Amino acid sequence: MQSLPKTLAEDVAKNLVMVARLIDEDPEGAYGYSRVALRLASRVAAVREAAGFAAYANQKYAEALAEFRAARRMTGTVDLWPLMADCERGLGRPEKALDMAGAPEVHKLDKAGQVEMRLVAAGARRDLGQLDAAIVTLQSPELASNAVQPWTARLRYAYADALLAAGRQGEAREWFAKAVEADKDGSTDASDRLAELDGVEFVDAFDENENEGEDEEHSDPQAPGGPEQGGEE
Repeated sequence: MQSLPKTLAEDVAKNLVMVARLIDEDPEGAYGYSRVALRLASRVAAVREAAGFAAYANQKYAEALAEFRAARRMTGTVDLWPLMADCERGLGRPEKALDMAGAPEVHKLDKAGQVEMRLVAAGARRDLGQLDAAIVTLQSPELASNAVQPWTARLRYAYADALLAAGRQGEAREWFAKAVEADKDGSTDASDRLAELDGVEFVDAFDENENEGEDEEHSDPQAPGGPEQGGEE
């Protein structure tokens, strides 16, 4: 953004901050800010990347792929390769995603990027109905490691989900439990999936109390709106 005039750079930066702030809880709002930034500075790689993330969060995969490609051309890095491959999945082209998973660019990714690429490839296998291949794709030193990394919970979760889809419920339960152990920030719903497998049902205490209050209201003859008692004829 150093190539932009100061006032313009500040305006662009404000919009990018809003994209980052809203993208998880309000993807549509983030997308709106990304479009403003794009109109202001479409030749800035950070803007194209942010626009790609915002489009991706809104499942606008063709648009996201175009923005990620533009950002990659500008920077020459391969960091966005797994996301580009996942966009291909979103566009109904799992074979293309698998081609990208086997491309030389994957070897240039850092460990987190390689794990992400493995997750995308496994998803593409599942898209094609190749459950056993998806399971094998996820089997890796990163999956077997007891060390907890930023990607560990998602990797274990994906493995558990693939096992469950393949009918291997006992193994799936074991790996959902391992995902729960690694998921310190609640980035997956592994705990809910585990409870579901164990037949545990959660009751919303707020709803339960609310229903009890309604029952009491209807049964109380003195409550406002309740049945009249001993009315005069």
